[in-house]
Amino acid sequence: MEKSRSKRKSRVGWVLKNKMDKTVLVSVERIVQHPLYGKYIKRRIKYMAHDEKGACNVGDKVVITETRPLSRTKRWRVSKVLEKVQ
Repeated sequence: MEKSRSKRKSRVGWVLKNKMDKTVLVSVERIVQHPLYGKYIKRRIKYMAHDEKGACNVGDKVVITETRPLSRTKRWRVSKVLEKVQ
């Protein structure tokens, strides 16, 4: 019986930077409702993600998955590239 990795969080975001070695900066956007006024607001957070193959370029849409700490700032790994930029 194999262990399931379904408890790991995953996010969809866009690559902002790829100048680092095996690391990309991914921006994840979510929409939340203001608690008092009810207006929907965009919230962004940036994640450092591990890109082993260096396949990601700036502007690519990627799926990142939670993983063990790989460095001081990296706790996410690029699991799939959804859209490539031409």
